[in-house]
Order: sequence, then C-alpha cells, then structure tokens
Amino acid sequence: MPDARPLILAFDTSAAHCAAALLSGDELLQTLVEPMAKGQAERLVGLCQEILAAAGVGMRDLTSIGVGVGPGNFTGIRISVSAARGMALGLDIPAIGVSAFEALRFGTIGPCVCAVDARRDQIFVQGFENPTISEPLLMTFDALPTFQGPLIGAQGIAPRFPVAEAIARIAALHGGPATRPQPLYLRQADAAPARDAPPVIVQ
Repeated sequence: MPDARPLILAFDTSAAHCAAALLSGDELLQTLVEPMAKGQAERLVGLCQEILAAAGVGMRDLTSIGVGVGPGNFTGIRISVSAARGMALGLDIPAIGVSAFEALRFGTIGPCVCAVDARRDQIFVQGFENPTISEPLLMTFDALPTFQGPLIGAQGIAPRFPVAEAIARIAALHGGPATRPQPLYLRQADAAPARDAPPVIVQ
C-alpha cells in the first residue's frame, strides 16, 4: 500500500550553504548540507535530486515544498524562492515559505529573540513573545533592546534543528492556504536584482 504520509522537500540557500531535507510525516528521511559561498544556483536541484534518490522517491511523490525565504544573502534567497516556485508550479503542489527566524525558533518554547548575521556589524533580528522587538528588523547588535528569553543564532545559542529540517517541519504544520513564497530581504541589494528565474523544469 502506498505511504499516505505527506512527503515534504525543504531547502535553503539564504546563507553560505546549500541545505536540503526530506520529511515523511514526522520522520526525517534524508538531509544534506554543503557549505558554499557561491554556486548554489548550479548545485541546488542536483542536491535535491540526490536526497530524493537516496530515499527511493521522486519529485512526483512530493506533496509540498518548504523553502527558506531569508533574510540573508540576497542572491541565495532569490535562488531558493525561484526554485521552489518553479517546482511547485511544475508539480502542482504548494510551496511554503519559512523565514530564517521561524526556522531558528522552531522547537523552542517561550520568549526568545532570533538573529541572523547580516555582516557589516549588523544583524537581522526578530523577537517572539517580546513586544518591543516583534517585527523583523535590521540593526546593529548594540542597538538590540532588552528582551526576554535566549538569543538564538548570531553568536547566541544554537537552534534546536538544522535549518532545512526546521523548514520541512514547519511546512508540515502549515494549515493555511498556500501562498506564493515571498523573499524576506530587510535590506536593499548591493546590485540591481535580476527578474525571478523561470520555473524549474521538473523531470
């Protein structure tokens, strides 16, 4: 009998890595992270195909896509979001965008602040159950207001789950209507952004 559990492929290239995870129900089937400062556009689809093949499934078996939408590296965010939109369109399945803050917080209960290194002595930051810093912001570390709970990421404590696995697990819990994943940049690009890449052709 075919496995009726949802099969979710999640990936992220918002930082200096290419990361992907495959989740069946609540079981992590495969995950792979490759550190890289550039080259994610050429590597992402191949990396996803490798973890699908290792699990003995194909693209057509997927029920949804989870994708990291940033903040982080401008080009890396655009690569993942464009790939997720293309795969979802080609497979006629939903794509769920997950912010880096949501991925960092996943598995943590109670107040906290999640931070991503933005370089240039700055951090991207969002607080949870911290009303003074509840919205995603770009700021210097010294400007971070007093908050409750731990700092997760950006030299604070490590997150409970690796980024791609957290994205997959959050996507699995997504119960609302599917919306087109949108990049979360929080800072202007250093160069003019290219238009979204065309949809990925799924074999």
